[in-house]
Amino acid sequence: MAESASCPVFQLGKPRYEQSTFLGRLRHFIDIIDPSTLFVTESRLKECIKLLDDFKQGNLLPGITDHQLWEAQKVKQAIIHPDTGEKIFMPFRMSGYVPFGTPIINCYQKLIFLQVVGLLLPNQTLASTVFWQWLNQSHNACVNYANRNATKPTPTSKFIQGYVGAVTSAVSIAVGLNVLLEKSSKFNPATRLFIQRFIPFPAVASANICNVALMRHNELSEGIDVLDSNGNVVGSSRIAAKHALIETALTRVALPLPIFVLPPIIMAFLEKIPLMQAHRRMMLPVHSLVCLAVFGLSLPLAISLFPQMSEIESSHLEPEIAMATDCKVLTYNKGL
Repeated sequence: MAESASCPVFQLGKPRYEQSTFLGRLRHFIDIIDPSTLFVTESRLKECIKLLDDFKQGNLLPGITDHQLWEAQKVKQAIIHPDTGEKIFMPFRMSGYVPFGTPIINCYQKLIFLQVVGLLLPNQTLASTVFWQWLNQSHNACVNYANRNATKPTPTSKFIQGYVGAVTSAVSIAVGLNVLLEKSSKFNPATRLFIQRFIPFPAVASANICNVALMRHNELSEGIDVLDSNGNVVGSSRIAAKHALIETALTRVALPLPIFVLPPIIMAFLEKIPLMQAHRRMMLPVHSLVCLAVFGLSLPLAISLFPQMSEIESSHLEPEIAMATDCKVLTYNKGL
């Protein structure tokens, strides 16, 4: 099976694209979040796993191409957790992050629209602010937990504590910012409405950091496995866990930036178009489509900031780990 520019020679467990560059990571994560993997049947998944097992054991049938092997690994990586070997519940997979971010059906207009649309709607009441933040952060909490580093077991009690803390912090931050805005008397109504549209970003960005930290705080106390160049576990490192959480938190700050900044700017422009002014009912579906497009673009860009299998110099880890290996660089699963 010769290597080509479009399809390199297959390497089991290795990314298809170079992970040292942002473009390579972007191409890798576009594969990971491909919504088409949500429709993979159980038989197709088993077929992919068997194909990879056959390759590992050297029992590959003649005629199997590198492309088929890469596609099999893509399917497995999108569905199976790399640490537990278990299927990730469909709504909490990275490939389901955008599609399952549309949980609300407008009973009056029969339109399905994004979670984030609710977070961007102007003139929200306190109850609607609490509801949308709870819904958004509940989904985020489950995604963070499902895609965590799972080399150490997490008790259910820890998950519940993290969930309550994450959602409470998110709602508190959002409500607090909105209350401060409402009490501000130096803004005229038009300016207040404009600013209110941008309030969700600092609220969600701050809440996302809390969400990651609280949903995965068990990693900080228990540590996560670090691996040598052969994939052998060298030890469990709390320092690597700290790096993993910081990197993941930064992606969660970058993720909502375009989602909450671009749609208000785009909609402010579209609202001035005569066609939109003449057909006000088009505002919500157009708003939804704009958010969906921006959300779908921002997700792979954000999670591509860091490779999933991150590297760290052994000298930067705990002394007992540095002394246990001759490898200068170790790897760990950052999670997504």
